[in-house]
Amino acid sequence: MTTTQPISKLLIANRGEIASRIIRTAREMDIATVAIFSDADRFAPYVSQADESVHLPGTAPADTYLRADLVLAAAETTGADAIHPGYGFLSENAEFATACAEAKVIFVGPSPNAIVSMGSKIAAKEMMRAAGVPVLPGVTVDAEQDADPDNLRAAAAEIGFPILVKAAFGGGGRGMRIVADETDLVEAVAGARREAASAFGDGTVFLEKFVESPRHIEVQIFGDSHGTVVHLGERECSIQRRYQKIIEEAPSTAVDESLRNELGRAAVAAGQALAYEGAGTVEFVMAQDGSFYFLEVNTRLQVEHPVTELVTGIDLVRAQLLVAAGGALPPEMLNTSPKGHAVEVRLYAEDVAAGFIPVSGTLDTLEFPDFAGVRVDAGFASGSTVSTFYDPMLAKVIGYGQTRDEACRRVARALRETRVHGVTTNRDLLVGILREAEFCSGAIDTGYLQRHDPAALMAYDEAAVRTHAVAAALAAQAQRRVQTPILPGLPSGWRNLQSQDQTVRYTVGEDTLEVSYRVQRGTIKVTVGDWQPVVRLVAATAGAVDLEIDGVRRQYQVSTRGEIHYVDSALGSTALQEVPRFPDPSSLQETGSLLAPMPGAVVRVEVGEGDEVSAGTAIVVLEAMKMEHTVRTPSDGVLTTVAVKAGDQVESGQVLAVVSDPNGQDAS
Repeated sequence: MTTTQPISKLLIANRGEIASRIIRTAREMDIATVAIFSDADRFAPYVSQADESVHLPGTAPADTYLRADLVLAAAETTGADAIHPGYGFLSENAEFATACAEAKVIFVGPSPNAIVSMGSKIAAKEMMRAAGVPVLPGVTVDAEQDADPDNLRAAAAEIGFPILVKAAFGGGGRGMRIVADETDLVEAVAGARREAASAFGDGTVFLEKFVESPRHIEVQIFGDSHGTVVHLGERECSIQRRYQKIIEEAPSTAVDESLRNELGRAAVAAGQALAYEGAGTVEFVMAQDGSFYFLEVNTRLQVEHPVTELVTGIDLVRAQLLVAAGGALPPEMLNTSPKGHAVEVRLYAEDVAAGFIPVSGTLDTLEFPDFAGVRVDAGFASGSTVSTFYDPMLAKVIGYGQTRDEACRRVARALRETRVHGVTTNRDLLVGILREAEFCSGAIDTGYLQRHDPAALMAYDEAAVRTHAVAAALAAQAQRRVQTPILPGLPSGWRNLQSQDQTVRYTVGEDTLEVSYRVQRGTIKVTVGDWQPVVRLVAATAGAVDLEIDGVRRQYQVSTRGEIHYVDSALGSTALQEVPRFPDPSSLQETGSLLAPMPGAVVRVEVGEGDEVSAGTAIVVLEAMKMEHTVRTPSDGVLTTVAVKAGDQVESGQVLAVVSDPNGQDAS
């Protein structure tokens, strides 16, 4: 019989928003909390939210959050009697769970046996097949063997194309490739193995049949040490980029009550086969006809758990802590059904237009509106630094409504009014998806972002951008007026003789706007390209402008960091890069330079100086946040300079190589 052992002090072996999330519930349960932090996270919000914290020297995960010995030492030093691993890092590490038991520290998660059983996707599929859960056919490619091309092709032919190549140990879309035919099979397997080895320490991959136009459906299960296993309904996680989820919701628009019961029975069967304890997720791929197949069991809390919490009214972290202490599942968890609808979006620091490249930098501003029906789980705040060492998710914005449409609208509006400055984010893409007709109809699958061009979803609003350019120019003019040492109290434009127009140029993406203006007594003459609006300045400071433009009055918030002007208004948000009037010649790059699109480590240099290359040739492979990115030449030419080597750390914008045309001129 299991003994109940109330938790008095909880160490959170994680960081960012999930650490903050766990701390919030622990405080409500009167459980003391301990945070751990790396050098890069010293000033992260979650550190100050905890009652105590312990420093783990270093920055890389392998030196900090993945060091089980350091985590257990921190628990011993602070007297923590339980450890919550969150998700990622040590959350699905059976050896760590065993070490916790040996140290007489409660591990808030399933048994080591359950983790081991699901740690290998290959062994997991066999167990689920035996438990009667539907699975897809597949074959394993071991990390230690050299994959024989003929054997690979034979195995793939037996499974049938298209094929999914997938890491056997790990998740999050890393080590995953879709192969349409045998032409790309060998390279896809090699690339997936490299990425899997880097991300998870094991390059084993497996091939399985790829279900075309599928939905990604997962079922939340929960078990206790008294033998009870239940399910809490499904989540729809089909909106993905790079095989990583960016929008999740509960319930799914494709699941009716009958199908929900089928999914639930299969998920509970999986949990019972594992004698599962705590929170877990059984993931399925679902075909268009409603047939579904087992993918994996995530033996931890999921990033998207808030949508289940909102439609069931159950705090899953609280339930985790109760079960980990030996308690039975609360009565309200024994028979649940979804009420209303919840939608979660993941706000990432990434450059969507450049191919969802993760970005780093300082968040000058991160402010979310206070909306009824909207919950924000954030790991960053204004002034926080987004490093290259960890996942670039800034926050999760979750909306709840009686209907799906209501939930989507609430999240879209909250995102639109969020002020985020200093790093590029996927905010505009998320808003575009939430307002797009096909998504709103619920007709979605994992190929959604292959059918819908992200650039089109983030439609460039020319009218909004040029209006924001006017606001930025006038706010900057007001700031200069305040800072002038000569007659600072004199209103701008108060002259006996009028001077020439003031002109400022901004770049937004690939476009350049020129704003000319002249402040006159009571009026402002403005020209932006062929647009000459009627402008009346109501009020202006360095941080805000109240303007009436062509008869419509709006408030514009303006924040300036160096040469970048961030403008937020009811029209949306725009980042305008001011073009210097007299550029520093030393800042100009040599024509034909290939620049690092993000900070990271050089994994490989594919060609050498003097080699002839054609458009699309891979030049350098970078790794950042455990994802590989290949830098390719945009044109034919000769590689005249290679400025980096394998192992180098590079910054965003750093020159990697220079390509010149075959006649000796720099290629453009």
